[in-house]
Amino acid sequence: MHSAGIDFDDVFFAYDAMSTSLIEGLTCRFPVGWTGIIGANGVGKTTLLRLATGILAPDGGEVRIPGIAIYCEQRTDDVPRLFAELVATEDQDAVLIKATLGIQPDWVSRWDTLSHGERKRAQIGVMLWRRPDVLAVDEPTNHLDMEARELLAKALASYRGIGLLVSHDRELLDTLCGHCLFVDPPEILMRRGGYTKAYTQLQREEESARRRHELARATRKKLEREASRRRAAASQSDLRRSRRFLARGDHDGREKIDRARVSGKDAVAGKLLRQIQGRLKQAREKETGAEVKKTYDTGIWLPSARSRRDVLFSIDDGSIELGAGRSLRHPALVMRPDDRIALTGPNGAGKSTLVRHIVDSLDMPEERLTYVPQEIDRTSSITILKRARELPRKKLGVMMTAVSRLGSRPQRLLESVEPSPGETRKLLLALGIAHEPHLIIMDEPTNHMDLPSIQCLEDALDGCPCGLLLVSHDRHFLKRLTNRRWDVLRFGQSADDLELREKRWE
Repeated sequence: MHSAGIDFDDVFFAYDAMSTSLIEGLTCRFPVGWTGIIGANGVGKTTLLRLATGILAPDGGEVRIPGIAIYCEQRTDDVPRLFAELVATEDQDAVLIKATLGIQPDWVSRWDTLSHGERKRAQIGVMLWRRPDVLAVDEPTNHLDMEARELLAKALASYRGIGLLVSHDRELLDTLCGHCLFVDPPEILMRRGGYTKAYTQLQREEESARRRHELARATRKKLEREASRRRAAASQSDLRRSRRFLARGDHDGREKIDRARVSGKDAVAGKLLRQIQGRLKQAREKETGAEVKKTYDTGIWLPSARSRRDVLFSIDDGSIELGAGRSLRHPALVMRPDDRIALTGPNGAGKSTLVRHIVDSLDMPEERLTYVPQEIDRTSSITILKRARELPRKKLGVMMTAVSRLGSRPQRLLESVEPSPGETRKLLLALGIAHEPHLIIMDEPTNHMDLPSIQCLEDALDGCPCGLLLVSHDRHFLKRLTNRRWDVLRFGQSADDLELREKRWE
């Protein structure tokens, strides 16, 4: 592996449709080892990874990349190039990678039936097997259950090159990363440590900056009050020194004014005013220099929209085919208007297939359902953005306010060529909110979301009055938001024997 780092030297980059640069004047070095890339959806994290691996060229400045660089994207639509070769190869590296990530020989032939979690493990396996000097990985824990996350963390920890990691998984960032780069345009800041250590340091710096700003602001206001007082005093002094208001024969008054001018007593007020104005100018400059980062309102108010029906849907007991001879048995399923249901289970257990079966069987107006699938392909993402741009002004305003309160900047999103996967999910949810849904179904809702957005999403759904059906591996997320749990279990001797049961949260 190459011992050098990736060097960004005064790098600028903007997409054609953008009015301002997405990355401005970035100068930094990514050393050997893992560096976490932290920031909200749409701020340029994926763009930075593409620049670091040579997929994109900067508009200005230079990116120096040592050796072979590979970008592992978020999407898992396509079979990774060389995956068949990895599965067929029996050299030591390939065998170790396949064992570490649990990659099975039949995954090549049944790619279309693999869960996105299984596809992600296959994708990561190929990238590690190619042994690049630079490996940039975009949200690798999306779709993974706890067991698969542990396998992935072990595999990535074995990498010895220059690693760049975009992830919302705090535990993974803490485990792997020696540095974190925080992206919040126009600022991009590098700090040592994993996420917890680096973010704590950044919070201390921001709190210190806020205190300096508050002190500078208080000093400026105090000086403005003093300047106002001295200005009034100087004005009175000018009046006293003026002969214009004296009667023509008032020789005593003229004599007093002349003596004040000679002694300079009344000129003191003017001198004091000039002094305070100089100090006030310095205070204003200090306050400007101590400006703190702008914050935005978060959280969404969802319009009250509870269905008057007794049951949102009911499905008779039966079995759903999953492909390759596998099936999922389930009891009769009933969901009421105020139910909040968690659908849990391991990767590949048929949860997404069951969700699609439920969506297809629903008997409700289309606008009363908000469905956010586990993955949204690139073409669909662009179509969703186009729908958003074409909304009437009033509805567009409502939708983009919701997007903003989920942590993305609306104007930047509208100007993008293609929304990031996280932004696409926010757009779909915001479009649904505008129609006051009776049922929200989200398959892996925290996938592709940045850390602040996950918190915003939790807050939004926590206050939602309609029915919720959520598929997720994030137990904290589900325990806060749901009151019922449907769990997919393996039973019997075969891993293909799957059954859905209702369980309680422990």
